[in-house]
This record gives sequence, C-alpha cells and structure tokens, in this order.
Amino acid sequence: MKFDIYGRFQLDILREGRAWVAYRMADGKRVRDDTIVIPASLRPDELPGYLDDLYHELGSPGRSIRPLP
Repeated sequence: MKFDIYGRFQLDILREGRAWVAYRMADGKRVRDDTIVIPASLRPDELPGYLDDLYHELGSPGRSIRPLP
C-alpha cells in the first residue's frame, strides 16, 4: 500500500510475514526505512490513521495522508 505523506514524501507499506515493513520512495527507488515501526496487529484500514499519528507535525492546512494507486 502506497501513501503520500502530506505531499512531502511517499511510503510503500508492505506486509512481510507477520510484520509491516515501510519503504521510502525517492528518485524511482525504494529504500527500507527501519525507523518506522508499525504494530503487526494493525489492520490495513488503520494504516492511514497510524501514519497520521506518526507524522502529524508535517501536516498543514489542505494537506493530508492519502493512499496512492
């Protein structure tokens, strides 16, 4: 699942085994970001809210965390 984080960067969140793993998307590359820890018990529909909790300091009026195709 790919997400745009307030128009600042993109994350690709994948389920690998029992864990969620985050990758930062930049310059056509995917780089694993081990600084992002997502609870394994989180459901896919809970990811946007969780990411908002992590990154709300980056938000500004008119910007949001949105899923990407």
